[in-house]
Amino acid sequence: MNTKSLRRARPAALVLAFVAVGTVALVSCGDDNNSSGSSSGTPTPDKASFSGMTPSALKSAASSAVASARAQASAAASSASAAASSFEASVSAEVARAGKDAQNELKNVTGQGNAMSEVALTGKPRAQTGGLLAALVTITNKTDKKASYAVQVDFLDSSGKVVETRYVGAENLAPGAKAQPVAISTKPPEPVLTPKLAKAQRY
Repeated sequence: MNTKSLRRARPAALVLAFVAVGTVALVSCGDDNNSSGSSSGTPTPDKASFSGMTPSALKSAASSAVASARAQASAAASSASAAASSFEASVSAEVARAGKDAQNELKNVTGQGNAMSEVALTGKPRAQTGGLLAALVTITNKTDKKASYAVQVDFLDSSGKVVETRYVGAENLAPGAKAQPVAISTKPPEPVLTPKLAKAQRY
C-alpha cells in the first residue's frame, strides 16, 4: 500500500470508529431505558393492603382469640356458680334446720293450715341470688301471743304440676313480729318454675 492509500484509509477508519462508538452508546442507552421502562411498568404492591402476617400467624391469632373468649365465658360461668353457692350457703344452715322442723309440723296438717292469712310470698330477683330461684316468705304473727310457724312452698311448672317442695319456718315470734325465711329451689333455671304458698300452720 502506498502513502496515498494510507492517507485515504485513515479518514475511513476514523469514521468507522466513531460509528462503532455511537452504536455502543445507543445500545447502552437503550438498555438503560428498557431497564427503567420495565421497572416503571411493573406495579408496586400496596403494602397497606397486607396484614403483615402469614397464614399460619393469622390462624394462630384466631385460635388465641377463640381461646380467650372461651376463657372469659368459663370465668363468667364460674363467677355465677360461685355467687349462687355463696347465696345458698348464707341461708342454707338456718333454712335446713327450720325446714326440717316445719316439715314435721305439717305432716298431720289437713288442708292449707290455720295461718295462710299471716304468710305472704314474694320472689327474689335472680341478680341477688346468683341466678337461683328463691321465694321470700314473710311471716307475721298477727296474734297477741308468741307463736311458731311452719310453711310449705311448692314450685310448679308451666302446667301447674308440683316439681319441688320446700319447707321454711319461724319460731317464737312475738305478737306483731315478722320473720322472712327464704325458700330456695334446687332445680335448674330451665324450665322456669313458679313458687306457690301451699300450707301455713301456726303452733
